[in-house]
Formats: sequence, C-alpha cells, structure tokens
Amino acid sequence: MGFKHSDERQRVLGNATTNSNGKFWSKFEAKSWIAFLFVGTCLVYCVRVTLPICIATMAEQFGWDKTQSGIVLGSFFWGYCLTQIIGGHISDRLGGDKILLLSATSWGSVITLTPLIVHWSSTPILFLTLSRFLMGLFQGVFFPSLSSLFSNRVRESERAFTSSAVCTGSQVGTLIIGAFGSVLLDWFGWESVFYFSGIPSILWAYCMWKYFLKGEDQIISLESLGNSLVNSKDDKVAWRKLFKSAPVWGVIVAHVCISGTFFCLLSWMPTFFHDSFPESKGWIFNVVPWAVAVPFSLFGGILTDHLVKLGFDTAKVRKLMQVIAMGLSSIFTALLSYSGSYYQSLLCISASLGLQTFSHSGVSVNVQDLAPSCAGALFGVMNTGGALFGVALVYFAGYLIETSGSWPSVFSLISIVNTFGLSIFIIFGQATRVDI
Repeated sequence: MGFKHSDERQRVLGNATTNSNGKFWSKFEAKSWIAFLFVGTCLVYCVRVTLPICIATMAEQFGWDKTQSGIVLGSFFWGYCLTQIIGGHISDRLGGDKILLLSATSWGSVITLTPLIVHWSSTPILFLTLSRFLMGLFQGVFFPSLSSLFSNRVRESERAFTSSAVCTGSQVGTLIIGAFGSVLLDWFGWESVFYFSGIPSILWAYCMWKYFLKGEDQIISLESLGNSLVNSKDDKVAWRKLFKSAPVWGVIVAHVCISGTFFCLLSWMPTFFHDSFPESKGWIFNVVPWAVAVPFSLFGGILTDHLVKLGFDTAKVRKLMQVIAMGLSSIFTALLSYSGSYYQSLLCISASLGLQTFSHSGVSVNVQDLAPSCAGALFGVMNTGGALFGVALVYFAGYLIETSGSWPSVFSLISIVNTFGLSIFIIFGQATRVDI
C-alpha cells in the first residue's frame, strides 16, 4: 500500500474540491469565516480565564477560603461537560452557525452581568458559582458546533488549516486576557476584567448575526430545540453503527488521551516551575509556551492541507500529524525529567505544548472525515471523555507528586498515556466515511 492516493481517489478529491453546489464556502467566505471564528475562539478563552485571574482578589474582598474558591472555579467544568454531546447533536440538526450565535450571546450576557449580580446579591458566592456553571454550560457547545460547521462547509483538503487557524485563538485569547486582564485588575478592579471579555463577546455575536448570517431570523425556538433532541429511527441506527466502528473508537481514544495529558501538563506546569526553579519569573513560563504554540498550530494545518492536496492518503496524513502531536511531544515531556536548568525546562515544555497543537490537524479533523453527518455530536463525545479523563489524570498526578515527590513519574505517566492513544489511532485510524 503506497502513501499516495490512487488515481481514482485523486479524481474524487478533485471533484469535491471544485464542488459548485454552494455547500462549501468560497475562498473569500472561508477567509472571512476563519478570521471571524478565530476572534470568537479568542473570546471563548478570554471569558474562560477571566475568573481564574480575578479569583484571588475576589476571595480577599468577600472573605472566601481556598475551598470556596475551588468550588467556584470547578463549577465551570460541570456545566462544560453537560452540553458537549447535546450541543453537537443540535448543531448537526439545526446548523453550527446558529448554535454558535446562541452560545456567544448567552455567555457574553452572563459574564457581563456577573459583576452587577455579585454586588447586588446577599450571597455573592452562590450567584458567582451559578454564573460560572452557566458559563461552562454555554461554552460547552462551542467546539462541537465548530466541528459540525466545518464538516459541512469546508472541503476535506482545507479542513486542517481551517481547524488549526481557528483553534489557535485559544492560545492567543489566553495571552490577551493574561496580559490585559492583569493590568485592568490592578488599575480598575476585578469588575473591569469581566467587562473586558464580556462586552466584546456580545458585539461578536451581533456581528455574526448582522454580517455573516445577513441579519436573518436566526432565533431558535424551544420547539426546534426539542425536536432536534429527539432521535429518529435512522439516527439510532447510525449511532449503533458508529460505535461498532474501530476507526471511530480509534479517534475517540486518541482524543481522550491527548486532551487528558494536555490538561494535566497545563495544570501542573506552574507548580513544576515554582518547585524546581523558585527564582523563576512566572510570567515567562506562563507566556512563552503559548506564544510558541501559535506558529506550531498554523504550520501543522498548512502542512496537512498541502500534503492532502498533493494526493497523499488522508488517513496517513492525519496519523503523521498525530505522531508529531503525541509521539514527538512526549519525547520532550520525558526530557523534562533530565533538564538541568530553567531554560532547558522552558524549552522542553514549550516544544511539548507546541507540538501537541498538531492534533488540531489530526484527530480533531479526522472526526469530520469519518462522520460529517454527525461530526458535532461525535466531537462532543470525544471532548466530554477528554475533559473527564483530564480531571482524573490531574488528580492522579497530584497523588503521585504527594506520595513520591517525583516529577519524573508524572512526566512518564503523560508519555505512557500519549503512547497508548497514539498506538490505538495508528492501528485503527481511517479517513473514510462510516456514517453511511
């Protein structure tokens, strides 16, 4: 079996690329949507990181202890997990663009109103916890909706760059809120940070309705939402077929593994640098890895689409990207155990996190190859599994550090999990449709 497409497959791919039925975005539309959705992803992470930046100041003002602060922060996770699958399913039925509009309007309104509600409430911690839960609930549909939208409007040979370019907004958004949020917090108080991320989110939703959806009536009725949640007989048959498919389980396992290890590495990175290099400056190791991840992610998308357009087998290109994201990155993670200086550790962690972004061009788009008719719901399944596994892995890593005092054991754990997920994807991964 060669690495390239057969002549017939290249011909089919070419026909898909020149599809003129209006289903796919034109080049101009694609550029406009990519830039706009990139901004949206930036705002998702600006909103998500707002409270972690402000929580210490708010806890001091309202007299909360660490346990209470942890409850408030953790409430986002429970809401986030609840709507992944449902949000993806509704996006597949009603359209990802409509759900994105509804999602952004909701989370933008919630975070903008949060300072007012907290100050007016006699129990601010209760309402802030509810606000954080609703934030997770509304943002949980965002990435499944993107997956659904891309599977229907982006050509196979352009999906990797589209996905990686849009998802790069997560790193950029984290950098923006980290830089400007800290300044606003010091100068104007924690309320200003909420407004800084909330008001632009509402404006983004308005611009989407006005300029991208052309001001059409995009209000989703409760009846439409209810009907979309009721599976038809054909839907049930499709789901049974999907979960009997080895390629589907291959992409799910790989995504769950890399999401879990990424969350684990991200969560314990500041503690590692604080314990190993007490004199290090926090803003450096909190900024440099994210700055490195941006060009890595874009390069992965460009390289993937270029290889697919040249006629290389799509499945093998996806696997190559995942080898870089899970295999090569794990080497740098393992090297953290042997780094003897602050800058060596910074180099290894930056390389590891940067290389993991190649997954945006691997399993993240492979779900669109396998099941474009229900890509949003299937991505929701993957993302829910990844979030749950990530929390479990973070707790287990903390247990290892507490009992053994050994950071190498944590880095070895991350490498082992990534190697397992990568092996499953290499063995079972495919890029042909399984939903028909």
